[in-house]
Amino acid sequence: MDTQTSNIETIDITKLREEFPILSRKISGEPIAYFDNAATSQKPLSVINAISEYYETINSNVHRGIHTLSEEATEAYENSREKARKFINAQNTGEIVFVKGTTEGINLVASSFGSKVVGEGDEVIISEMEHHSNLVPWQKLCESKNAKLKFIPVNDKGELITDEFRKMINEKTKLISLVYISNSLGTVNPVSEIIETAHSFNVPVVLDAAQAAPHMKIDVQKLDCDFLAFSGHKMYGPTGIGILFGKEKHLESMPPYQYGGEMIKSVTYDKTVFNVLPYKFEAGTPNIAGAIVLGTAVDFIERLGHENIHNREMQLLTYANQLFGEIGDIRIIGTAENKTCLISFIINGIHPYDTGSILDNLGIAVRTGFHCTQPLIEQRFRLPGTVRASFAFYNTFEEIDRLAAGLSKVKSMFL
Repeated sequence: MDTQTSNIETIDITKLREEFPILSRKISGEPIAYFDNAATSQKPLSVINAISEYYETINSNVHRGIHTLSEEATEAYENSREKARKFINAQNTGEIVFVKGTTEGINLVASSFGSKVVGEGDEVIISEMEHHSNLVPWQKLCESKNAKLKFIPVNDKGELITDEFRKMINEKTKLISLVYISNSLGTVNPVSEIIETAHSFNVPVVLDAAQAAPHMKIDVQKLDCDFLAFSGHKMYGPTGIGILFGKEKHLESMPPYQYGGEMIKSVTYDKTVFNVLPYKFEAGTPNIAGAIVLGTAVDFIERLGHENIHNREMQLLTYANQLFGEIGDIRIIGTAENKTCLISFIINGIHPYDTGSILDNLGIAVRTGFHCTQPLIEQRFRLPGTVRASFAFYNTFEEIDRLAAGLSKVKSMFL
């Protein structure tokens, strides 16, 4: 079953896996089965080689340099920005800000935009399933402004209760920030519906798309979101780089997030004039190599095709759900009708850390704990953590067989 057929074309998974050197590693004497893709994905040779190529051939600071290396680095840097623009269908490259990742992107919006639009007595709405990176910035903003942070509740299946959301939004609501796909439940949220409702109240919406970018096509113009952030390292790219999209009208109105370097147009002892978009938000020497190689990761995804990736990953999810159901004593946390390719679960009576440790000894990498959603797991579902197996297109059905066998072994050791 290594070679699967999608609706569009045949993907040779065995051949594709050869592009990922780390997948040939052995852990505890066993071939690695990597199911921690929601935390970070593995990198293809095209991405790995592009990092070396930058440093070997065009390493230089970008913009303002008149020598050849600087001009070539600048061209590659801005070409990558254009690739990112096309990747999410932004209107222009001025709406594409290079950031360290989703976390910095959301913090930038909270600091520069949130501080401007949220005041005393106002309200900000997020959901109960938010990653800490999309919870703590708004929590701290509301504390500093004496504003109220409200949470869209989650039902037992891990779905947002949208009827409650419609009751929550009112004239005091100044901003909504929401995860597109939950990193701990796999739930794909109805963001278009929420954005439409929010805009009927003239409320801007921020989307955390860290989990969406690797798995589905994003169109910010169709979504009509006001801001959207994602990270390169979850979509086969390098760490330390990501994208913040913001509608031009918002970015123009926002003060800079940091000061110095590229974000400056001119300086005198008396006054500073800030640079144009998007450079106003890119202070200092950026992660040049990361930004350029993010474009390589975009090329890789575009070569495979979002629909092919989605079809393959849904096949893996369906197969894993079937096997998990046969094992017994497994409780899946997050059974939304619309979800992506991860399974959070517990084996009844066994601590998640014990499960994860035993699987690791079998060469199987999963994530255990709160997954940076501690309020969701601990307060909403009242659990000490979960085990999370998150899939990517390069995973195989045989690896899932090994995971299922490993879980059966865990059960036999504890139950």
